[in-house]
Amino acid sequence: MIIQDAEFGEVIVRRNALSTGIKFSVSTSGRLQMTVPGHTREFLAKRFLETHRAVIREKLPVKDPANQRARDAKKKMLTKKAKGYLPYRLDFWAQKYGYTYEKLRFSHAGTRWGSCTSQRVISLNIGLMQLPEVLRDYVILHELAHLNHMDHSEAFWREVGEHDAKYLAHRKALKAYSPGV
Repeated sequence: MIIQDAEFGEVIVRRNALSTGIKFSVSTSGRLQMTVPGHTREFLAKRFLETHRAVIREKLPVKDPANQRARDAKKKMLTKKAKGYLPYRLDFWAQKYGYTYEKLRFSHAGTRWGSCTSQRVISLNIGLMQLPEVLRDYVILHELAHLNHMDHSEAFWREVGEHDAKYLAHRKALKAYSPGV
């Protein structure tokens, strides 16, 4: 359930059958989040929000609702761009160097540009769409190399270097950016 609040914007209300009380936190999107017992009605959640407004304001770093909307719009735009571009680019490099993967997923993690599982699932952050193409390609090649080496061993870096001769410079340049949206 979502409660619209003039001060906090969209408040996410999560019902939890095991919860015995009401708990406030900040979601990954920066929104105020309430966890309530499964049987809690909406009017009670609203009343609790109203009576605890001062404490929430003081203790939780809730973001401005206008910033939430702007972030949501940016995330939506980056997701659309990523879905239109990254599969093509991943396939290009995978075919060029003989890699096969099972599935591509998109994420908006705050700390990772990409990941690769032992099940051969590659995840790429939508934030890659904010990077120069050469750095996007570096991340893709990095994740493809994980299909053969699930660690950052010498053999892994050797393989990355075979496909991207300037990988050290690209790796260093990538540190100037943040994957968070």
